[in-house]
Amino acid sequence: MLEVTFIGTSGSIPTTERGMPALSIKYESELLLFDCGEGSQRQMMKYKVGFGSINAIFISHSHMDHYVGIFGLLETLRLSSAAPKPLKIFAPSVLEETFSRGYKFVSVEKLKKGVIYTGKGFSVSAFPVKHNRGSCGFVFQEDERIKFDEAKAKGLGIRGRLFSEIQNTGSVIVDGRKIALEEVTWKKPGRKIVYSGDCAYCESTVEAAQGADLLIHEGTFDPSKKTEALERSHSTVEDAAEVAKKANVKQLVLTHISPRYSDETASLLEAARKIFPNTAIAEDGMKITL
Repeated sequence: MLEVTFIGTSGSIPTTERGMPALSIKYESELLLFDCGEGSQRQMMKYKVGFGSINAIFISHSHMDHYVGIFGLLETLRLSSAAPKPLKIFAPSVLEETFSRGYKFVSVEKLKKGVIYTGKGFSVSAFPVKHNRGSCGFVFQEDERIKFDEAKAKGLGIRGRLFSEIQNTGSVIVDGRKIALEEVTWKKPGRKIVYSGDCAYCESTVEAAQGADLLIHEGTFDPSKKTEALERSHSTVEDAAEVAKKANVKQLVLTHISPRYSDETASLLEAARKIFPNTAIAEDGMKITL
């Protein structure tokens, strides 16, 4: 299972409908949390995201609206168990000491470009974005999977235990002929999810998102607020759509929506879809299964 849950989708200030920035990715038995705005643990309870199962937390940058919820979450984990499960936090260097104080079950590592976390069957990488100092986006990348061409394999006489044998040894002998694993298999690319964090339009996001199954990109402003977006190092919905188009992603979901649009997001969606048709706007509690 690969499931994304949008825990909070507002930009900078919460509204009655949108909580502060946070989203989770559930992959098989691992749960990853990306950003942890104010009230995230309550939102996770509401949307049935088991915060006690979190393996790692990734904080995109040092603005408080993206991390202040982590303190309550850590305290709840401490109080809920005499021996909380180990938890890794990846954050900008200015926050390293802040998160590690007083919690023996927490280990904190500073963000850096490249692969920062690996789990069973996947990895998480960070890439720099244009916002404040040390800001990063993240790439969740599932490992390639080897799939059998069953018709070809059976046609060459591979049956039963020989399927396990060729996977374990790389080849088998059938009727005096050596058959290599590569002859009867193909590689299926792993699924890819990219989360931009807060950022202005930047080519690093285009590069990181190439071919992604899902791009989650901030869309704080409507197109008329382009100057304000640039001044604040944020994106308009058109900026996000341009990234999705250039990166040839399959689906774009806009998040970090400014509270000024709390009553009307249809115009935002319309503007983005003119550039990239397969666009949606995230709502708190929305789930996407890939």
